[in-house]
Amino acid sequence: MQVKDAIFNRRAIKHFDADHKMSAAEEKELLETTIQAPTSFNIQHWRFVILRDPELRAKIRKDFGNDQAQMTDASLLVLFTADMKAWQKEPSRYFANAPKEVAEMLVNWMGPFHEGREWLQRDEAQRSIGIAMQTMMLAAQGMGYQSCPMIGFDIEEVAKLINLPDDYVMGPMVAIGKGTKEAWPKPGQLALDEVVVENGF
Repeated sequence: MQVKDAIFNRRAIKHFDADHKMSAAEEKELLETTIQAPTSFNIQHWRFVILRDPELRAKIRKDFGNDQAQMTDASLLVLFTADMKAWQKEPSRYFANAPKEVAEMLVNWMGPFHEGREWLQRDEAQRSIGIAMQTMMLAAQGMGYQSCPMIGFDIEEVAKLINLPDDYVMGPMVAIGKGTKEAWPKPGQLALDEVVVENGF
């Protein structure tokens, strides 16, 4: 599938074939494609929580997920989180294959860029989550699967269920599988002249 086709055809699908299973090879392909998403300083601070346990998924759906069927019926349910302190944790590993002078320069910049700027650490984590989510959904579309991004769940309670570390941030979930119903008609995109600004406001 062409990238443009994947972008235009990707929709938030709400109904999935609960009997369909992705193969281990497909799941690996999807995740390996997802981690090609860019991150600032190549930190790669996203952490993908695969919600595989059927009982856990059912609990999230019933108790904390507004009874959204895709939470239990999709072939794969991925909760996106990110480590806001990844910039402190062996930063040289993010440039293992870079030229030495490039690696040293970026590692030396990383600390001063993040230090004492908790708002930036959180913003960067959420930005990276968003890019990775879109990468995953487009990759799924190209593999013949459908997806649905979801934020309609109790973030605090789900964080407790997965034992989210204190220095991590929660993002949305993405459900992936074989859709059984078409999405609603597209509600409509704003005109370009409403969203594109030349050189400043």
